[in-house]
Amino acid sequence: MDLLPLVLDLGILAVAVVLHEVGHGVVAYRCGDPTAAEQGRLTLNPLRHVDPVGTLLVPGLLLVSAWAVGGRPMLFGWAKPVPIDPRRMHRPRRDMALVALAGPAVNFLLAGLAALGMRAGLEMDGLAGALVRITAGTAIGINVVLGVLNLLPILPLDGGRVLTSMLPLPLARSYARLEPIGLIAVVLLLSQTSILSTLVRPVLDVFLYFAARAS
Repeated sequence: MDLLPLVLDLGILAVAVVLHEVGHGVVAYRCGDPTAAEQGRLTLNPLRHVDPVGTLLVPGLLLVSAWAVGGRPMLFGWAKPVPIDPRRMHRPRRDMALVALAGPAVNFLLAGLAALGMRAGLEMDGLAGALVRITAGTAIGINVVLGVLNLLPILPLDGGRVLTSMLPLPLARSYARLEPIGLIAVVLLLSQTSILSTLVRPVLDVFLYFAARAS
């Protein structure tokens, strides 16, 4: 397993998940909830966003598994969620939906910027051009996967938060009670079906098309 692609993947994943969480915190702040700012989480310092499971354990297990079979790892992970207090928001149900959407929106914005970078790389020759294209392509892939995955309407994913905000209050409360088993449902869904790749492929194609066509 080559070290350079691994370092590149880890670096891009770290940036993607940190900015994802900062995006949540910034929008919460704009909606009247300064909790994340008060706890020092509106920072780009990755150490402030490390989650023992999502940032260390899960990527580590994926790396070990890939090393054991001699393949390239499929990197996946998440940062420690920023603290959010809906009680401090102007309009809690609406604002919680906006906060939830902010994370995937950041990932899609990063994918768009990476598409512009890939376009620049396509116009460059030699090793520099190849490095830019590889880096941009990796950034597009990781951010699209994170954005699409987090929009699945399952708690504790962001899409689940949006759905909860849209449901009538009694249904929202009932759905929120399912959150403890939500992560298990996500793992089973991703491991036993091809739904993520099915959803990611057309979105990825859009960004790659944009990269090829951007002027």
